[in-house]
Amino acid sequence: MDPDPRAVLLRLFHVAVNAASAANCVPPNLPAHPPGRTIVIGAGKAAAAMAKAVEDHWRGPLSGLVITRYGHGVPCREIEVVEAGHPVPDEAGAAAAERMLSLVQGLSKDDLVLALISGGGSSLFALPAPGVALSDKQAVTRALLKSGARIAEINCVRKHLSAVKGGRLALAAQPATVRSLIISDVPGDDPETVASGPTAPDSTTREQALAILNKYEIAIPAAVKIWLESPASETPKPGHPAFARVQNHIIARARDALSATASEADAMGFRVVDLGDAIEGEARLVARTHAELALRQRAEEKSCVLISGGETTVTVKGQGRGGRNSEYLLALALALDGAAGIWAIACDTDGIDGTEANAGAIIGPDTLARGKALGADGQAALARNDSYGFFAALSDLVETGPTRTNVNDFRAILVRPS
Repeated sequence: MDPDPRAVLLRLFHVAVNAASAANCVPPNLPAHPPGRTIVIGAGKAAAAMAKAVEDHWRGPLSGLVITRYGHGVPCREIEVVEAGHPVPDEAGAAAAERMLSLVQGLSKDDLVLALISGGGSSLFALPAPGVALSDKQAVTRALLKSGARIAEINCVRKHLSAVKGGRLALAAQPATVRSLIISDVPGDDPETVASGPTAPDSTTREQALAILNKYEIAIPAAVKIWLESPASETPKPGHPAFARVQNHIIARARDALSATASEADAMGFRVVDLGDAIEGEARLVARTHAELALRQRAEEKSCVLISGGETTVTVKGQGRGGRNSEYLLALALALDGAAGIWAIACDTDGIDGTEANAGAIIGPDTLARGKALGADGQAALARNDSYGFFAALSDLVETGPTRTNVNDFRAILVRPS
């Protein structure tokens, strides 16, 4: 009996998440014990799970503080876990970031700062630059998230409005040794972009940050404009002596998740078509391209699974609810137009698609017809950016709760022509 397509897709998603779990990727990458103190800091959706993995495998004294999203915490014995706001920063994150900054100051060259960095850290590790109010950062962040800007562009702005990101945390930790373990959620896996690179040199400039705000017609608060026009807003660059004792290690990435998924799909008897782990672009446009690829495979009578990762974007123009993965799927369903033999899943590996409680959703050949029968018009829902409402009506949302890791989007399209 052929396996249920939806069960196959859900299985592949869970394999992808497990491949990037903190319990699997942190222990093999722990550094040697220092002669002095070990201070653990961190920020991101995986930060608490990473902290627990450190505690479970570290044989010696340590202390520290990590910040994670509300609902993503896990109990730790020696490392304090603070939960804060995401994707828009809040007071809890700002206060914890200020405390974390003080933890790494005044250390010696015999001490080790173990930084646990993961996606989401840009919002969670939110200490505004001098003269910039948290409300200013919140306003700019909200506007950028709706603008369709790429993550690297958003993080360029974030770095230049921060007292800790863009390598500034590494400056504060001198002369201690800094080892960063990074779970990457960005296309290209650049340490300076993940969580806006608190321990990595920054190759972007304040002029670029201003240009990005102008490009997307973001209203710039007066204090933000004054700060970005000041030379003091520039971040430390590659070659700065502060990074001589810093090592940034990517310990999990989208490629790891896709490789594990490909092995699982192969073991299940499916041919795998890997579309890449760094796909970017407007979610609905990426969906149209993927629909064409899936239809071509079906026309050639080729059963397969098309897998991909990366981070799409959504330019929000409507008043609906939803994230980039559910928007991708709704656009995919419309492009496939009920084509037989094609199912798909798209989920964020952190378990949260946008600002809703679902990881993503699943579609099949009957998605649009079922929606129509329930009075849910797919085209109208897409026009108002209400993919969440559409899939909720069909009970086709994928809800995992927080996974406590984050290697960004996971997509799989199952093509079975027969």
